[in-house]
Amino acid sequence: MAATVTIPRLWDMKAKQEKIVAVTAYDFAFGQLADAAGIDMILVGDSLGMVVQGRSNTLPVTMDEMIYHTGMVARAARRAMVIGDMPFMAYQAETAEAIRNAGRFIKEGGAAAVKLEGGVSVSPMIQAISAAGIPVQAHIGLTPQSVHQMGGYRVQRDEERLVEDALNVDQAGAFSVVLEGIPTDIATKITQQLKIPTIGIGAGPACDGQILVLHDLLGLSQRHVPKFVKQYRQLAVEVRNGLGEYAEDVRSSSFPASEHCYE
Repeated sequence: MAATVTIPRLWDMKAKQEKIVAVTAYDFAFGQLADAAGIDMILVGDSLGMVVQGRSNTLPVTMDEMIYHTGMVARAARRAMVIGDMPFMAYQAETAEAIRNAGRFIKEGGAAAVKLEGGVSVSPMIQAISAAGIPVQAHIGLTPQSVHQMGGYRVQRDEERLVEDALNVDQAGAFSVVLEGIPTDIATKITQQLKIPTIGIGAGPACDGQILVLHDLLGLSQRHVPKFVKQYRQLAVEVRNGLGEYAEDVRSSSFPASEHCYE
């Protein structure tokens, strides 16, 4: 079995210009498949609120729900690093609460690290959580938990602010940073300036790695597919066809056949 992906390994990959492959997944079955496919990093994202729960945004997702899903993926992964996404209001109010919630991802969820959204404003939280021995992945640019503040899911183009955010989370002790919804030229400059790996989602090819939601890249999602997503399969079609054939067999008494029965 290949060695587990660690933070030093990710840093070494950046130094050697080896691309980091990441996906967002939410359960044991897909966690197993992602791990077996050689994915380096599995993020258990609060996007489960939209992808799994059918909500319009990520804001209602709770800590207990995140711990539940993170545990499923962590039990599946043997090689990939599993990162738990801290949901809205799990870290914004006060430092002690942020540390306790981050600790739950490690102790109860089995994650190797946590992710939180924001730049300059959350750098003190990143520093405090990291000082408690919990690795932190930062997330800047389009931050879905700030959807109301941003006025929707909009590409972020303020280069001065984005670079400042990136440098601050690096200095605060984040081991990597997600760059979401950022023009390619800005993401390239950030990647070149940071010591830590950048993981892009809608941020161009120069990032040290890329992440997509598993349901999006496999064509399983019925929701709007963002421009930055490449769909490698159209599994929703296969699922619908398979379920339709099953229903037809049951209604016609073709299933179960003799080979599916006990004597």
